[in-house]
Amino acid sequence: MKSKFEENNLVIFLEGRITSDNSEDFKNEIEKIINEKKYDGKIIFDASKLEYISSAGLRVLLYFNKMQKGNILVKEVNSEVYEILSVTGFTSMFEVKKQLRNISVDNLEIIGQGAMGTVYRIDEDTIVKVYNSSCSIEEVEKEKEMAKQAFLLGIPTAISFDIVKVGDQYGSVFEMIKAKNFNDLMIENPDKQEEIVRQYASFLKQIHKVEMEVGKLPQIKDIYLEYVDEIKDYFTKDETEKLKKLFLQMPEETHAIHGDVQMKNVMLDGDTPLLIDMDGMSLGNPVFDLQGVYVTYCSFAEDEEDNTMKFLGLSSDVCKMIYEKTLDCYFEGQDKKVKKENDKKIRMVAYVRFLHMIVTSGTGLEELRDVRIRHTVEHIREDLVKIDSLEIYWLK
Repeated sequence: MKSKFEENNLVIFLEGRITSDNSEDFKNEIEKIINEKKYDGKIIFDASKLEYISSAGLRVLLYFNKMQKGNILVKEVNSEVYEILSVTGFTSMFEVKKQLRNISVDNLEIIGQGAMGTVYRIDEDTIVKVYNSSCSIEEVEKEKEMAKQAFLLGIPTAISFDIVKVGDQYGSVFEMIKAKNFNDLMIENPDKQEEIVRQYASFLKQIHKVEMEVGKLPQIKDIYLEYVDEIKDYFTKDETEKLKKLFLQMPEETHAIHGDVQMKNVMLDGDTPLLIDMDGMSLGNPVFDLQGVYVTYCSFAEDEEDNTMKFLGLSSDVCKMIYEKTLDCYFEGQDKKVKKENDKKIRMVAYVRFLHMIVTSGTGLEELRDVRIRHTVEHIREDLVKIDSLEIYWLK
């Protein structure tokens, strides 16, 4: 029986058929491996070559599960073996992961591309989102689980019903949504743009009204504290401490935050808006979503006016309108002074995120990168002395 170490875990490879005839030998061999190898993590049984397991074999798995106090994973389980584990209740006793089916995207139509991957049309009813090679299976499963949790709490979103392998990459299969994103709607309906923005802003408020259990999702302010650490070289020690304080003093929140709620990530299915790309779901104040509206539609265009036309198909003037009209609709009914303060806070959070984006990923043009860094640092320094809190006031 083969075995190997995977980080701190001990991986043991199961092969062939495990029945009453060989289950005792199977158990003894695993015990020998466990006693000979030192590991700090869990035992992982790789079942990619396991053809069948009987009740006698299941009792052996149960024995090791008890011995490890449940710290066991059985992965790469084929559909036949998974059915046995499921029917007998073993999938509720320890972690079991099915073997992923392989699909090819050769000659499939590309219907969308984003920072995380590329979306292909499989047929008229299904699509597959193929994640970039840097994405792990854990990240793919995380997005799937976040989408599920959001859907159950009332946030309309597309749910993946299968995870697949595409060569050396992973993919999520979705039902084909007969819908267009709000960005495309803005391009195709220039005479209805303000109406589209109003619907978009209303949907943002709908998302932010959803409250989720603390602990199941990260607090997004903690992510921004990491951003501050990564951009601190551009500020004095006092400025960095002031930035950190602004994020640290924000209370723990239960409100749902998407993380990148630009119009390309909001689809219109009939009359119902729904979210896609759920990998950034977290908890926090709505300022953390509204900052993304500023980054997408204002930050990129500040030093490259045609940027929005190149990447969004929208002029910088239309993009400026999207941001301003979104805030007008989102804060409708509030005092103008409060709106102005909210705008200042949104921009501050946006500047921190944008600076982090430029510093860590660049723009492809060194000269443009330097200009963007200089201007964004100037914005942060200018507003830092005027802001004592980043929480925005909003009508819940």
